[in-house]
Parts: sequence; structure tokens; C-alpha cells
Amino acid sequence: MNEFTQNAVNVSIGLVILLVILSVGAFVFSKLTRYNDTEEINKGNQAAGMYMGSKLLGLCIIVGMVSYSSDSWISMLIWSAIGIVILCLVYLVFDFLTPRVKVCEQIAQGNMAVAQLLRSIIIGVSIVIGTFLM
Repeated sequence: MNEFTQNAVNVSIGLVILLVILSVGAFVFSKLTRYNDTEEINKGNQAAGMYMGSKLLGLCIIVGMVSYSSDSWISMLIWSAIGIVILCLVYLVFDFLTPRVKVCEQIAQGNMAVAQLLRSIIIGVSIVIGTFLM
């Protein structure tokens, strides 16, 4: 196989893995919230959309950094799954440390300030975790 074909195959496999990881991540993330993500996003709740988008972007950051340093697809899958777990833990820790801010209630009510705060935390943690995994 020539280099172009090999690269095309690698990109295709990587995209399939990314789509699987994002699908699993979206499913897990939606089970963690106390509101229906899809329903809130369909209603136009920008805070819910920003929050879900931030979690998926954070997961993409982790997957990208892991894929850069990984030499096998299995390793990439394992570390990406760990990334999903870490992002879930970030949410749970934030929710625990801020008992006066009911995160799910605020997002369901469309509170953009809470969504933007969580976006920053998620993306920042994703970059840090991604560099740990590199």
C-alpha cells in the first residue's frame, strides 16, 4: 500500500473511532444530567446546547491529543474512554463543590453564565488531561 492510501485508511479509522467515542460520550453525558439534553436543545435552550457542545469539544481535545501520542487504535480507545470518565468526574466534583448552584437546574432554565463557566472548566481540564495522556 502506498503512503497516501495508508494515510487515508488511518484517517478513516480515526474518524470512525472519533464518532464512536463522541456517541458514547454524548450518551454517558446525557445520562449524567437530570434533564433531557436533546429536548432542551430542541427547545432552543442555548445553555444546554453550550454545555453539551463543551463536553463534546472537551472530549475531542482529549481524543486529538491521545491520537497524536498513541501508536495503536486500542490505546486510543482506552484513553479516550478514560477521558469520558474524567469529564464526568469534573461535572460531579463541580456540582459537589458548588452546592448553592444547582447545575442541572440552572442549565435547564437557560442560565448562560453557568453554561459558560462550565464550558471554560471543561475545556481547560480537557487540555490539561490531554497533555497528561500525551
